[in-house]
Amino acid sequence: MGIFGKRRKSREERAAEIVGKVAGGKGFYGRITRAFLGGEDFARVQQSIGAYSSGLGVQQLLAMGAPTISAVVVSISDTGKLVNFDPVVDLVLQPSGTTERIALQSIVSKLRIPRTGDEVLLLSDPARPGGYLYAGDGVTP
Repeated sequence: MGIFGKRRKSREERAAEIVGKVAGGKGFYGRITRAFLGGEDFARVQQSIGAYSSGLGVQQLLAMGAPTISAVVVSISDTGKLVNFDPVVDLVLQPSGTTERIALQSIVSKLRIPRTGDEVLLLSDPARPGGYLYAGDGVTP
């Protein structure tokens, strides 16, 4: 509570609010960003923000103890995009004990890029029932 009874937002809260508006194309920042970038580039910005946000969500789910599923990397390919200097990749994964294959696009650490045949972890996506999120290899760098 501030001096006059109104709580001010921290810089992080304000930045998260602005990022949400940019990603949604709403508010002053979102409209200006869309106008300057154009449709195609704005869609790329939205994808990058979405990938970054899902990475934060995965960290929170892991911290809360959400159950993970192990999977084997069938293939990996680079998308050419970077988020905070970490590559965004297309992954094809096969969960252990099944013949089903899952295709994901995710940010991976440039220090721990998975290779074909590596075992990685997946989380069930709470926002998309039946969907999965890439949770890394389970080893904390």
